[in-house]
Amino acid sequence: MTLKELRPGQYARIEKVDARQPGVLRLMVLGLIEGVEVQHANSAIGGDPMEVSVYGTAISVRKEQAGCFRISPLDAND
Repeated sequence: MTLKELRPGQYARIEKVDARQPGVLRLMVLGLIEGVEVQHANSAIGGDPMEVSVYGTAISVRKEQAGCFRISPLDAND
Protein backbone atom coordinates (compact mmCIF):
# COMPACT_ATOMS: atom_id res chain seq x y z
CA MET A 1 0.00 0.00 0.00
CA THR A 2 1.23 3.52 -0.72
CA LEU A 3 0.62 6.85 0.98
CA LYS A 4 -1.73 7.96 -1.79
CA GLU A 5 -4.11 5.10 -0.85
CA LEU A 6 -4.38 6.21 2.80
CA ARG A 7 -7.89 7.41 3.71
CA PRO A 8 -8.54 10.67 5.60
CA GLY A 9 -8.10 10.19 9.35
CA GLN A 10 -6.15 6.95 8.90
CA TYR A 11 -2.66 6.46 10.38
CA ALA A 12 0.28 4.57 8.85
CA ARG A 13 4.01 3.97 9.21
CA ILE A 14 6.30 4.69 6.27
CA GLU A 15 8.16 1.47 5.42
CA LYS A 16 10.08 2.34 2.23
CA VAL A 17 10.72 5.44 0.13
CA ASP A 18 11.47 5.55 -3.61
CA ALA A 19 13.44 8.81 -3.85
CA ARG A 20 13.81 8.79 -7.65
CA GLN A 21 10.67 10.90 -8.23
CA PRO A 22 11.29 14.68 -8.36
CA GLY A 23 10.29 16.38 -5.13
CA VAL A 24 10.48 13.27 -2.94
CA LEU A 25 13.85 14.25 -1.43
CA ARG A 26 12.31 17.58 -0.35
CA LEU A 27 9.51 15.67 1.41
CA MET A 28 12.09 13.47 3.12
CA VAL A 29 13.88 16.58 4.42
CA LEU A 30 10.53 17.72 5.83
CA GLY A 31 10.23 14.47 7.81
CA LEU A 32 8.62 11.86 5.55
CA ILE A 33 11.21 9.13 6.12
CA GLU A 34 11.18 5.40 6.84
CA GLY A 35 9.84 4.49 10.28
CA VAL A 36 7.80 7.68 10.78
CA GLU A 37 4.09 7.54 11.65
CA VAL A 38 1.86 9.78 9.53
CA GLN A 39 -1.82 10.64 9.40
CA HIS A 40 -3.83 11.57 6.32
CA ALA A 41 -5.23 14.79 7.75
CA ASN A 42 -7.12 16.25 4.79
CA SER A 43 -7.35 16.51 1.00
CA ALA A 44 -7.99 19.33 -1.42
CA ILE A 45 -11.08 19.23 -3.61
CA GLY A 46 -10.47 16.40 -6.05
CA GLY A 47 -8.07 14.73 -3.61
CA ASP A 48 -4.83 16.31 -4.85
CA PRO A 49 -2.76 17.42 -3.02
CA MET A 50 -3.31 15.54 0.20
CA GLU A 51 -2.31 16.86 3.61
CA VAL A 52 -0.43 14.54 5.94
CA SER A 53 0.50 15.20 9.54
CA VAL A 54 4.04 14.32 10.66
CA TYR A 55 5.02 15.08 14.27
CA GLY A 56 2.18 17.62 14.41
CA THR A 57 3.26 19.42 11.24
CA ALA A 58 0.97 19.53 8.19
CA ILE A 59 2.69 18.75 4.88
CA SER A 60 1.02 18.92 1.46
CA VAL A 61 1.91 15.99 -0.79
CA ARG A 62 0.91 15.53 -4.43
CA LYS A 63 -0.66 12.14 -5.19
CA GLU A 64 2.09 11.41 -7.73
CA GLN A 65 4.75 11.83 -5.04
CA ALA A 66 2.63 10.05 -2.39
CA GLY A 67 2.85 6.92 -4.55
CA CYS A 68 6.60 6.79 -3.80
CA PHE A 69 6.00 6.11 -0.09
CA ARG A 70 5.27 2.46 0.78
CA ILE A 71 3.32 2.29 4.06
CA SER A 72 1.80 -0.08 6.60
CA PRO A 73 -1.58 1.06 7.98
CA LEU A 74 -1.79 1.29 11.78
CA ASP A 75 -4.71 0.21 13.95
CA ALA A 76 -6.11 2.54 16.60
CA ASN A 77 -4.25 0.42 19.19
CA ASP A 78 -0.78 0.89 17.61
